Amino acid sequence: MTALARFRSLPQPLVAALYMLTATALFSVMVASVRHVSAEVPSFEVVFFRNLLGVFIVGPIIARRGLGFLRTSRIKLYAWRAAFGLGSMFMWFYAVTVTPIAEAVALSFTSPLFVTVVAVLLLHEKVGIPRWVATAVGFGGAMIVLRPGVAEVTTGHLLLIASSILMAMSIVSIKMLSATEPPERIVAYMVILFTPVSFIPALFVWEWPSWSSLFWLCVVAGAGTFAHLAFTRALSKADASAVMPLDFMRLPFAALIAFVAFSEIPDFWTFVGAAVIFVSSIYIARRENQDRKTAAAVATSAPNSG
Repeated sequence: MTALARFRSLPQPLVAALYMLTATALFSVMVASVRHVSAEVPSFEVVFFRNLLGVFIVGPIIARRGLGFLRTSRIKLYAWRAAFGLGSMFMWFYAVTVTPIAEAVALSFTSPLFVTVVAVLLLHEKVGIPRWVATAVGFGGAMIVLRPGVAEVTTGHLLLIASSILMAMSIVSIKMLSATEPPERIVAYMVILFTPVSFIPALFVWEWPSWSSLFWLCVVAGAGTFAHLAFTRALSKADASAVMPLDFMRLPFAALIAFVAFSEIPDFWTFVGAAVIFVSSIYIARRENQDRKTAAAVATSAPNSG
């Protein structure tokens, strides 16, 4: 039996966990690589190369399945997802060059908190008091990381918060797409739509990368694309509430890489705040999963109640 066959024969929850851990490790590599290569290549250009090289990575998937694989009736929603996701990426890639990596990762955990707010405002989703309390506690965790009045709140911090808001809107779009679209198509459209749009701002700051920088740009693209694929695979193998707790591994992975590569020592309060944010996010995910299962059970039993 090959290694791939043995992997596929593992229990689905374990496969999902391994995919999630792979995604967190690759994401941490991508963040560190962005910080490293941005010393020579402008961050707008890094965003463009991340998406351009991502096209070559997902290209074989499209070639194997044929252009019919891209056929969809939801192109408008894909376009909105691209607008939100690309805006978030531009802000994130710049902010991570001027903010300690551990702080950047900690603040990225606020995205699920903003998802609750976005779902209420745009989807008119009903949210109970427990989820609102968890959301408020999570934002309190963000304040622990930032500590306004004690530590300086920088432009990078504000961009990270704005990036999380746009990412939340992108996540809601992905949730809507995933009802009918396979994970590979969602990732494929991400790089296909992101690439030409990200080329426009890159032109205004263009600098030809050296061979060394080109290598690191490939690392950014490869790590980012495969992290996204692993993440979507994890969610397709198990409930989000089961695998999302492992997403917290992004913080120790990123902190370790930042210490080794950039001699950054994370602040104690960064870990405390990140833990508060993350526990709140996990609670929200579990409540959302419970509510969804309850609604499905009610919908299933309704025809039989008469």
